Amino acid sequence: MIGYLLLSICLFQTIEARHGVGKPPPQRKWMTLHGGQPEVIASGGYSGFYPDSCLAAYDLATESSIPGTILYCNLQFSKDSDGFCISSINLQNTTNIDGLDPKGTKTYNINGQDVTGWFGLDYTIDFILRNVTLKQNIFTRQGFFDGAPIVKPLQITEDKFKKPTRLWLNIEYDMFYKKHKINPEAYLLEKFHPLPEFISSPEIGFLRSIKPKIGNAKTNLIFTILAEPAVEPTTKQTYGSLVKDLAMIKSFASGILIPKEYIWPVNNARVLQPSTSLVQDAHREGLSVYASGFANDNFLSYNYSFDPAREYLQFFDNSQFAVDGVLSDFPSTASEAIGCLNPNKNASRTMPTLIISHNGASGDYPGSSDLAYQKAIDDGADIIDCSVQLSKDGMAFCSDRADILKTTTAATMFMDRITKVPEIQERDGIFSFDLTWSEIQSLKPQIESTFENELARNPAHKNSGKFVTLSEFLELAKQKAVAGIYIKIKNAAYLASQKNLDIVGTVSSALSNATLDKEPKQKVHIQSDDSSVLLKFKDNPSYQRVFYIYQPISGAPAQVAQEVKKYADAVFVHRDAVVMSIDNFCQNFTNTIPAFHAVNISVYVGILKDEFENLIFDYLSDPYVELATFNALKVDGFVTDYPATANMFVRSSCATQGSPYVIKPVEPGYLYVAPPPITEPPLLSTADVVDPPLPAIAKNMPTQSAAGSAPTSGPPSAPPPPAAKSSSTSSVTVGAEGFILAAIVALLTVFT
Repeated sequence: MIGYLLLSICLFQTIEARHGVGKPPPQRKWMTLHGGQPEVIASGGYSGFYPDSCLAAYDLATESSIPGTILYCNLQFSKDSDGFCISSINLQNTTNIDGLDPKGTKTYNINGQDVTGWFGLDYTIDFILRNVTLKQNIFTRQGFFDGAPIVKPLQITEDKFKKPTRLWLNIEYDMFYKKHKINPEAYLLEKFHPLPEFISSPEIGFLRSIKPKIGNAKTNLIFTILAEPAVEPTTKQTYGSLVKDLAMIKSFASGILIPKEYIWPVNNARVLQPSTSLVQDAHREGLSVYASGFANDNFLSYNYSFDPAREYLQFFDNSQFAVDGVLSDFPSTASEAIGCLNPNKNASRTMPTLIISHNGASGDYPGSSDLAYQKAIDDGADIIDCSVQLSKDGMAFCSDRADILKTTTAATMFMDRITKVPEIQERDGIFSFDLTWSEIQSLKPQIESTFENELARNPAHKNSGKFVTLSEFLELAKQKAVAGIYIKIKNAAYLASQKNLDIVGTVSSALSNATLDKEPKQKVHIQSDDSSVLLKFKDNPSYQRVFYIYQPISGAPAQVAQEVKKYADAVFVHRDAVVMSIDNFCQNFTNTIPAFHAVNISVYVGILKDEFENLIFDYLSDPYVELATFNALKVDGFVTDYPATANMFVRSSCATQGSPYVIKPVEPGYLYVAPPPITEPPLLSTADVVDPPLPAIAKNMPTQSAAGSAPTSGPPSAPPPPAAKSSSTSSVTVGAEGFILAAIVALLTVFT
């Protein structure tokens, strides 16, 4: 135990020496119009979580965002000229109106376009407030809170603690409403004393009309710019042409609210293009610039690696300019980008949690490729990992798993090698140990996407990079002086008894040849789900052994934790062994971390990914909320596909009291309580920990046929391996469905 504590202290001191720990970030300077920090504008409140413009959305925006966050209300009107907040003039997709009044559809010409649906001006405000409720209208967002009542803007001039809020009202269709004898300007001047801090409109006529009537009010008039080809109704010019005349805009407005693509264009391949000069040009005219269209669950440019905070930073933390504010469906993410995140990769570290790559930076490049490892190092990973696989002729190389069907282009060349190995997995696959190293080298690595379609990882890097042998991996780690090396070993028993391959001996020899077995500068971590494998490395005190617990657990009894301690200094668990969710909402924290910490076992948690669909709803589609939650639970290491995200977090002040903004860890049941019964996963048992001794290496094993079928003659010279703790017991077969699967994968590989 003392040896391990010294090892941990030494590792952290290595990290501290490289990066520094605990120094506060320097005071930030902003290139906004007036030099102040950018504003956060909550679009319909926290509309990324609750239905747009409901009271709960506005409350969550004020609770979760940086102080001074502005509440944005898109103002529409009833038949009796009263205003209410809603995202669209057509109530069809955002409310329950179609069920209330099935025959109430009408068609109106709105600024030259015929629009069919249900409209507020056909109903009294009393009917709307009593009967019409809001619903979430974006399919990627949960609908648990549909049915919230509509609110009037005067209801959000104070928060729930009766403190004044900052209000932004957008008058979307002044000309249309006036044609129907509803006067938005009169409504504002009559109902609001004082006027809201911000009033915006996409109609020049409205802004020109109200400007002389606001007198000395401290109200900012903002011109809302729509898509470039859209036509502004007063001038009949496109917004794309109007935005070129900033001096004219300055004559009736103090700023512009503009889609973010006007500032940082993104091409069809979702690659960021050079910025325009719009912000600098507007600032020279004395115009503030507020960028719109921000949402964590947008399909972001690949430049951001699915990290929504990086998109905000691109707009106000670059060397050229800063926008004066951002209109966001997720205002807490905008707040953290302004208030606590530090994009400097070499900034002082504020948290000791280790950053452990998962197949390198596998969110950006094919996992375990040379490019993935180099990016992981560049992105600040403390420890880089290699999941060791063996070829048929014994070459050790790095790849996520033995089945290389989806992690390489194997389906395009070796469909005849598809087989089923129930000791390893239930599905068919193409396994590294059935291909020679020269055959594997004829393939290309392949980026593996957790999600499909728009959330598929960057296709431009789909087959970038090359395979990395274990010896090359160790040499790279030594050359780059990373703090730690993380070696993962699986399937040792099967490889020994069925394939005549000694993966444990291969790894031991490689570490010895690289002189990493003798008090190395780089700390070596050996991970396995097999306790007998970890025993093989027990005699080298410079190694940290990590026990992989792949099943969900709610903790470990003290005696079982002590049993784990016989084999390992740390455990790697999946996220659901720490945070228990139901209906994709956090309902409880398990006892896993306290149970292992009680016996001085470190806990590493993964696999962390930036994609919003990988996150439970409590994390608000924000990977930093997940990191903050695990940090608060005292996790010892983040295992991640995106080391850059973890690196920016551990160098931030986002968990430092007194910071301009602190990310709040989730609270179980705070946003949603699942109906009972709530069943927790089982506790870890001794049977989950203790494995039989590894079998002897088989000798003179008959080779398999090209199709991967069983050998036709000759008994095996060693008994079959013990059954895996969760494996199937069916025999090895090559099913027709396996060939179909491979054919599909091959087609996807070629044509995507």
